[in-house]
Amino acid sequence: MKGETSGGFTEEERAAMRERAQELKAARRGSRVDEESAVLVKITEMPEPDRTMAMRLHTLIRASAPDLTPRLWYGMPAYARGGKVVCFFQPAHKFHTRYATLGFTDAANLDEGAMWPVAFALRELTAAEEEKIIKLVRKAVS
Repeated sequence: MKGETSGGFTEEERAAMRERAQELKAARRGSRVDEESAVLVKITEMPEPDRTMAMRLHTLIRASAPDLTPRLWYGMPAYARGGKVVCFFQPAHKFHTRYATLGFTDAANLDEGAMWPVAFALRELTAAEEEKIIKLVRKAVS
Protein backbone atom coordinates (compact mmCIF):
# COMPACT_ATOMS: atom_id res chain seq x y z
CA MET A 1 0.00 0.00 0.00
CA LYS A 2 1.36 3.42 -0.95
CA GLY A 3 2.64 5.40 2.01
CA GLU A 4 2.22 2.54 4.52
CA THR A 5 4.35 2.56 7.64
CA SER A 6 5.15 -0.17 10.13
CA GLY A 7 2.95 1.45 12.78
CA GLY A 8 -0.26 0.62 10.94
CA PHE A 9 -0.96 4.16 9.74
CA THR A 10 -0.04 5.43 6.31
CA GLU A 11 2.28 8.42 5.95
CA GLU A 12 -0.75 10.44 4.83
CA GLU A 13 -2.76 9.46 7.92
CA ARG A 14 0.15 10.33 10.19
CA ALA A 15 0.47 13.71 8.45
CA ALA A 16 -3.25 14.38 9.00
CA MET A 17 -2.85 13.54 12.70
CA ARG A 18 0.11 15.94 12.95
CA GLU A 19 -1.97 18.66 11.31
CA ARG A 20 -4.78 18.04 13.81
CA ALA A 21 -2.33 18.21 16.72
CA GLN A 22 -1.07 21.59 15.43
CA GLU A 23 -4.67 22.83 15.13
CA LEU A 24 -5.37 21.81 18.75
CA LYS A 25 -2.15 23.42 20.03
CA ALA A 26 -3.02 26.68 18.28
CA ALA A 27 -6.51 26.61 19.82
CA ARG A 28 -5.09 26.00 23.32
CA ARG A 29 -2.66 28.91 22.90
CA GLY A 30 -5.62 31.09 22.00
CA SER A 31 -4.19 31.75 18.56
CA ARG A 32 -6.36 34.31 16.80
CA VAL A 33 -6.06 32.79 13.35
CA ASP A 34 -8.54 33.87 10.73
CA GLU A 35 -10.03 30.41 10.21
CA GLU A 36 -11.66 31.21 6.88
CA SER A 37 -8.38 32.56 5.51
CA ALA A 38 -6.61 29.38 6.67
CA VAL A 39 -9.23 27.28 4.87
CA LEU A 40 -8.88 29.33 1.68
CA VAL A 41 -5.08 29.04 1.79
CA LYS A 42 -5.36 25.26 2.21
CA ILE A 43 -7.75 25.11 -0.75
CA THR A 44 -5.41 27.11 -2.99
CA GLU A 45 -2.60 24.65 -2.14
CA MET A 46 -4.61 21.69 -3.45
CA PRO A 47 -3.93 20.25 -6.89
CA GLU A 48 -6.70 20.15 -9.49
CA PRO A 49 -9.46 18.97 -9.59
CA ASP A 50 -9.60 19.03 -5.76
CA ARG A 51 -8.96 22.78 -5.67
CA THR A 52 -11.90 23.66 -7.93
CA MET A 53 -14.26 21.30 -6.09
CA ALA A 54 -13.16 22.55 -2.66
CA MET A 55 -13.62 26.19 -3.66
CA ARG A 56 -17.05 25.48 -5.13
CA LEU A 57 -18.07 23.53 -2.01
CA HIS A 58 -16.82 26.36 0.19
CA THR A 59 -19.01 28.81 -1.73
CA LEU A 60 -22.06 26.50 -1.61
CA ILE A 61 -21.72 25.74 2.10
CA ARG A 62 -21.16 29.39 3.08
CA ALA A 63 -24.23 30.44 1.04
CA SER A 64 -26.57 27.64 2.16
CA ALA A 65 -25.51 27.57 5.84
CA PRO A 66 -24.04 30.97 6.76
CA ASP A 67 -24.04 30.09 10.46
CA LEU A 68 -21.37 27.42 9.88
CA THR A 69 -17.84 28.61 10.59
CA PRO A 70 -15.04 27.52 8.23
CA ARG A 71 -12.02 25.93 9.93
CA LEU A 72 -9.33 23.37 9.32
CA TRP A 73 -9.89 19.84 10.65
CA TYR A 74 -7.08 17.32 10.21
CA GLY A 75 -5.75 19.78 7.64
CA MET A 76 -8.96 19.65 5.58
CA PRO A 77 -11.60 22.33 4.98
CA ALA A 78 -14.41 21.87 7.50
CA TYR A 79 -17.46 23.78 8.63
CA ALA A 80 -18.49 23.93 12.30
CA ARG A 81 -21.27 25.19 14.52
CA GLY A 82 -20.65 25.85 18.19
CA GLY A 83 -17.11 24.47 17.85
CA LYS A 84 -18.30 21.09 16.50
CA VAL A 85 -17.53 20.15 12.91
CA VAL A 86 -20.70 19.45 10.93
CA CYS A 87 -19.21 18.72 7.50
CA PHE A 88 -15.83 18.55 5.79
CA PHE A 89 -14.16 18.10 2.43
CA GLN A 90 -11.54 15.37 2.07
CA PRO A 91 -9.57 15.96 -1.13
CA ALA A 92 -8.69 12.89 -3.18
CA HIS A 93 -4.98 13.77 -3.22
CA LYS A 94 -4.72 13.78 0.59
CA PHE A 95 -4.99 9.99 0.88
CA HIS A 96 -4.35 9.11 -2.78
CA THR A 97 -7.92 8.02 -3.46
CA ARG A 98 -9.73 8.09 -6.77
CA TYR A 99 -12.41 10.48 -5.53
CA ALA A 100 -12.84 13.32 -3.05
CA THR A 101 -15.33 13.06 -0.21
CA LEU A 102 -17.92 15.34 1.33
CA GLY A 103 -18.39 14.01 4.84
CA PHE A 104 -20.70 14.78 7.74
CA THR A 105 -20.08 14.18 11.44
CA ASP A 106 -22.55 13.16 14.13
CA ALA A 107 -23.23 16.88 14.70
CA ALA A 108 -25.12 16.91 11.38
CA ASN A 109 -28.88 16.39 11.54
CA LEU A 110 -29.05 13.83 8.74
CA ASP A 111 -30.72 11.05 10.76
CA GLU A 112 -33.20 8.98 8.77
CA GLY A 113 -34.43 5.93 10.65
CA ALA A 114 -31.80 3.45 11.79
CA MET A 115 -29.31 4.02 8.93
CA TRP A 116 -28.24 6.96 6.74
CA PRO A 117 -25.22 8.02 4.67
CA VAL A 118 -22.65 10.38 6.19
CA ALA A 119 -20.09 10.54 3.36
CA PHE A 120 -20.44 11.13 -0.35
CA ALA A 121 -17.90 10.47 -3.11
CA LEU A 122 -17.26 13.42 -5.43
CA ARG A 123 -15.62 13.14 -8.82
CA GLU A 124 -17.03 16.38 -10.18
CA LEU A 125 -19.66 18.96 -9.32
CA THR A 126 -22.46 19.50 -11.78
CA ALA A 127 -25.62 21.52 -11.16
CA ALA A 128 -27.41 18.32 -10.07
CA GLU A 129 -24.76 17.49 -7.45
CA GLU A 130 -24.69 21.07 -6.25
CA GLU A 131 -28.45 21.00 -5.62
CA LYS A 132 -28.10 17.75 -3.64
CA ILE A 133 -25.26 19.24 -1.59
CA ILE A 134 -27.25 22.39 -0.80
CA LYS A 135 -30.16 20.25 0.44
CA LEU A 136 -27.85 18.03 2.50
CA VAL A 137 -26.09 20.97 4.14
CA ARG A 138 -29.37 22.72 4.93
CA LYS A 139 -30.73 19.51 6.45
CA ALA A 140 -27.51 18.97 8.40
CA VAL A 141 -27.89 22.35 10.13
CA SER A 142 -31.67 22.22 10.58
